[in-house]
Amino acid sequence: MKSLFVAIVGTVLALNAHGQKGTTSQRIVSALKSDIIRQIDAQYRPYKEAALRIWNYAELGYKEEKSSALLQGLLKDAGFTIEAGVAGIPTAFVASYGSGKPVIGILAEYDALPGMSQTADPVKKSAGKNAGHACGHHLFGTGSVAAGIALKELLQEKKLRGTIKVYGCPAEEGGSGKVYMVRAGLFKGVDAALHWHPSDKNSVLTAGALANKSAKFRFHGLSTHAAASPEKGRSALDGVEAMNHMVNMMREHISPEARVHYVITNGGKAPNIVPDFAEVYYYVRHPQKEQAVEIFDRVLKAAEGAALGTGTKMDYEIIGGTHDLLINTTLAEIMHRNFEKVGGVKYSSEEFAYAQRIQSTFEHQFPGIEKVGSVDPIPKTRVIESISTDVGDVSYVVPTGGFFGATWVPGTPLHSWQAVACGGTDIGIKGMIAAAKVMATTAVDLLTQPAILEEAQKEFDNEKGNYQYKALLGDRAPALNYRD
Repeated sequence: MKSLFVAIVGTVLALNAHGQKGTTSQRIVSALKSDIIRQIDAQYRPYKEAALRIWNYAELGYKEEKSSALLQGLLKDAGFTIEAGVAGIPTAFVASYGSGKPVIGILAEYDALPGMSQTADPVKKSAGKNAGHACGHHLFGTGSVAAGIALKELLQEKKLRGTIKVYGCPAEEGGSGKVYMVRAGLFKGVDAALHWHPSDKNSVLTAGALANKSAKFRFHGLSTHAAASPEKGRSALDGVEAMNHMVNMMREHISPEARVHYVITNGGKAPNIVPDFAEVYYYVRHPQKEQAVEIFDRVLKAAEGAALGTGTKMDYEIIGGTHDLLINTTLAEIMHRNFEKVGGVKYSSEEFAYAQRIQSTFEHQFPGIEKVGSVDPIPKTRVIESISTDVGDVSYVVPTGGFFGATWVPGTPLHSWQAVACGGTDIGIKGMIAAAKVMATTAVDLLTQPAILEEAQKEFDNEKGNYQYKALLGDRAPALNYRD
């Protein structure tokens, strides 16, 4: 049977070489997908081990040395050519296999979040670390690499033609890693980019995201004894607080779709010392990139006014800037069909009990546990997700498709200790493996059916219009120390 399959594939590829527009029969495509699903299932244990190692590393943005090296090692051992340290980022990489068209990009992330230390237990319990994978990027990165390696096997066996590029993308959490990679031209020549993200549900991404511009505002004053000679000082913290107050008043006069939030990263060291330095870190978001920039400029004016009013000096550093997300319905529909064939995940009795314990910690409404076994239908209307992602910048230079995979117990919020906990168990790993299958089978469609890519490109051109991509963070170098 296997020899017959190989013979059929060889015949199809020979026809392709003689001008048959590269289209492969659905029978062959289905067989290729079955092959790739078996390959991924067979590597469940090694990919579980890799993901959990990254989960334990829990490295922050631009500091993912071990996580990046691990994923690069898996790809290199599989035969990929690795270009490391791309776009001026030591932990970014591009891994390539194959030659010629089409070129399919697969995005991988691996940064953790600060202050999210958590064990894999279904109760809140610190793991004694400074960070944790509360957004599941250890699963994101490993699952994407698994998909890339499975596709490489079919390319090596001459069952597919084209090029696979796995993009190692650091610092998605506020560091805008992909923006620098886009700006460096690393996605030129790519026909389509695929991505996914851990979630508490299985659904194809058909909702846009918020554009985001962020900065750290730093105020400089004069130190003195706060009781003995306060008149001799000028409080940098007063500058921060005055800025925050003005921005909070400004909220009444911006569109309700906007999101502005901040955290004081340095407010002084002791109450009896007037602080001569203080810093506040701001995010400004809006569904439209132009509006995000406009609101950010108003926040900047508030900072300037605060410095003037408190007798301090202010400077600021742009940390990140990401575009909104262009949805490609063509790619979304292909992904959805593959997701329905792959299916959701099924919990063991032990995992079901674990899920019940996780849900008992929620103080909000949540869906039933059985939701992880199904795939949501594609919504009839398009909405905007109140999140931001640097995938948005990729979506402005190449047709891009993505989805959410159920790696967490239903009801689990993003950036929560429950997400960290689930990601350290087979609940997370099962969702990751399913996601790898969806990514890989979707890539099979794109590599064998040129008409899909042509339609995706037409839609991309229409959605983008005349807009010429320009990074919202300007020409600054990567903010490698933004987590310091």
